[in-house]
Amino acid sequence: MTALLSVSDKTGIVELAGQLHALGIRIISTGGTAKALKDAGIPVTSVSDVTGFPEIMDGRVKTLHPKIHGGILGRMDHPSDLEQMREHGIEHIDIVVVNLYPFEQTVANPASTDADIIENIDIGGPAMVRASAKNHEHVTIIVNPKHYASVVDQLRSGGVTPAMRRQLAMEAFSHTAQYDARISQYLSGTVGQGFLDEGALPLRIDQPLRYGENPHQAAVLYGTFTSLFEQLHGKELSYNNILDIDAAMGLCVEFDEPTVVIVKHNNPCGVGSDASIVEAYRKAFATDTVSPFGGIIAVNRPIDLSFAEEVHSLFAEVLIAPSFSDDALALLQKKKDRRLMRVDLAAFADAARTSVRSVANGLLVQQADAILYNDEALRVVTSRTPSDDERSAMLYAWKIAKHVKSNAIVYASHDRSLAIGAGQMSRVDSARIAVRKAQDAGINLSGCAVASDAFFPFADGLLQAAEAGAACVIQPGGSIRDEEVIAAANDKGLAMMFTGTRHFRH
Repeated sequence: MTALLSVSDKTGIVELAGQLHALGIRIISTGGTAKALKDAGIPVTSVSDVTGFPEIMDGRVKTLHPKIHGGILGRMDHPSDLEQMREHGIEHIDIVVVNLYPFEQTVANPASTDADIIENIDIGGPAMVRASAKNHEHVTIIVNPKHYASVVDQLRSGGVTPAMRRQLAMEAFSHTAQYDARISQYLSGTVGQGFLDEGALPLRIDQPLRYGENPHQAAVLYGTFTSLFEQLHGKELSYNNILDIDAAMGLCVEFDEPTVVIVKHNNPCGVGSDASIVEAYRKAFATDTVSPFGGIIAVNRPIDLSFAEEVHSLFAEVLIAPSFSDDALALLQKKKDRRLMRVDLAAFADAARTSVRSVANGLLVQQADAILYNDEALRVVTSRTPSDDERSAMLYAWKIAKHVKSNAIVYASHDRSLAIGAGQMSRVDSARIAVRKAQDAGINLSGCAVASDAFFPFADGLLQAAEAGAACVIQPGGSIRDEEVIAAANDKGLAMMFTGTRHFRH
């Protein structure tokens, strides 16, 4: 038997080669892998000795040769293949162990030039991986070091099973598909290309999940989401936890001032800002004292003992902050099921985002909603100009409305949410729900700002806000009845601003 070893990630490769050699398997290899094996005292034949042709073009061409690909692709149950292999002196290659140039890591390195990145596009490696995977009836292909031990165990037991070879082939094709998707993603960014006619999403499992939204749904997390967080305490994150963490932090990083965000079922149910994060939490919690139970609390400042004491009695699924003091952590860890997450705020704010939703036989893909409003389009449209305090309250409400499921209505002051109506089929219904929740909580809406994620199609929604006590309104504008709505605002003495930006969240 013969094994070809050529890896960029050399984790465990010397140990694997030693075990293959002990089983009497001949090893051929290339470049740095061959050197590592020779340095470890393991007999190895260079690919150049097999092909009779040297590596050329700085190693760009070394394995692209009939004696390599013929050895990989030869079908051992096809007499014509065997005859041609004998005729051309091609030896069968039974095992191929290959992983690819570190393209993704090179792109992530800020010191990398475009030339560095292009040079780290592997050619020979993917060709060998795909050839081996295609001929998996006769060849074992390994692209991940985690399989080294199980393959060796099967070799010791008589040979790698067809089921294992097929599983490894599937993983090999997934590996090259992910690799090519990363390259396409990089190149599309360099040429200003938007959405490709043909494309693939570069996916790698970040964390397996026990189940999805419900226990009967299988689920997994792809990407590098968990690199933005460190879990300090509590049960493993669930599918729903991850959605809510992303929603809570997405809103939290909109604010520069110390801010607390409380999220339940992917909707904010309270937001508060204050120099004291304890006071910020009290403002957020006061918006809705029922929904935070079992919710997610996100804070954009370090959590100290005073904050921990304030929230400890509330059952929150997850508490997120950039850091926790030791005494705060000791107290919060007393509830074993509470998840405590340390977040890298800057990394989260800068993280790449693409919105992907599944539909029957397809995916809807869009850019993330990354802007708050259009500076050039932001304008006062009523006779009355808002005061500085009103303008501040409107923008505060607008930040929240961007993150509320449509139809969204948010009442707010300059430093806290007052009432939130979310996810209704009618904008008027969302406004009614918000007002009712404020009444139930004993919150006075007099003089506040109201934000609507999309335009008011009729004056009725705006009139309802005025009746509830709102003094100023912020909305995208763009309705064919804008003039009617503006006239109603003027009649009620409201100040109103158009943002020119809509924030639907379905």
